[in-house]
Amino acid sequence: MELLDILPPRFGYVILTYLYSWIMLTYLGVKVGGARKKYNVKYPTMYSDKEQVFNCIQRAHQNTLEVYPQWLVFQTIAALVYPTAAAVLGAIWVTSRFSYAWGYYTGDPAKRMHGVYGYIGLFGVIFLSISIALQLLGII
Repeated sequence: MELLDILPPRFGYVILTYLYSWIMLTYLGVKVGGARKKYNVKYPTMYSDKEQVFNCIQRAHQNTLEVYPQWLVFQTIAALVYPTAAAVLGAIWVTSRFSYAWGYYTGDPAKRMHGVYGYIGLFGVIFLSISIALQLLGII
């Protein structure tokens, strides 16, 4: 049995969502690297005592990395049964991380809330994953 025989036909959309998330993470990482040069924050220093904007750029990336593993797990579980819905929800979450970062990059941490709509994508794949768990357990 081949992988293409096991995965749902629309799982390709989910794979494209994973690729989109890789682009997003790369972009956020490059922005941190550029900010390190601009604000003269040397490795391995994580945050600056002097440059609030650098800290905001760093936090946008770090916060995304903190939630990324959980998103990947729930995204994958949801996608195995509901690939189209998971791909749409995943695209919403990934896009929201750009909005979150761009708001944070202003130096005003409150503007990170421009990405709050990402919870639609995150909670969506969590709810789909719960639904799948309940189906597997025969509860629904």
